[in-house]
Amino acid sequence: MKKLNLDTKITVCSYEELSPEEKILIDRAKEASNLSYAPYSQFQVGAAALLNNGEIIQGNNQENAAYPSGLCAERVTLFFTNANYPDIPVKMLALAAQTGGSYTDGQVAPCGACRQVILETENRFNQPIRILMYGKDDIYIVDSIKALLPLHFDKSSMER
Repeated sequence: MKKLNLDTKITVCSYEELSPEEKILIDRAKEASNLSYAPYSQFQVGAAALLNNGEIIQGNNQENAAYPSGLCAERVTLFFTNANYPDIPVKMLALAAQTGGSYTDGQVAPCGACRQVILETENRFNQPIRILMYGKDDIYIVDSIKALLPLHFDKSSMER
């Protein structure tokens, strides 16, 4: 038997330590959370994607009484981006969440399904996506979804 050690590199910083470009993206994700449709969970998530051409696309979670029919902010944002800008890679993705009218103290991370969609977007353009996960107390930053999904499943998994 052998053991594998998986390293995940996460940068933890404050809002003040972000670059101007990162601050704008976080602000747009927070803004997007205000437009979320979350009448059941009251957990409003916003996402903002910065494309390589400088365009910023916003999305938010959309709930449904039939829970499997809803969609997370990350997937709303990336699916819209891929449908409307099919040839432009995503450079960076920011996430923010609020509940009860207040942003979360800790960072909000993508769920498993969203991690898989982010991975597919990275692979589609052969370019990592920097992910900013906002929290009032601190912000987590990873340089690729692979940091959050180290044993990922992609096209190469089906070729083995």
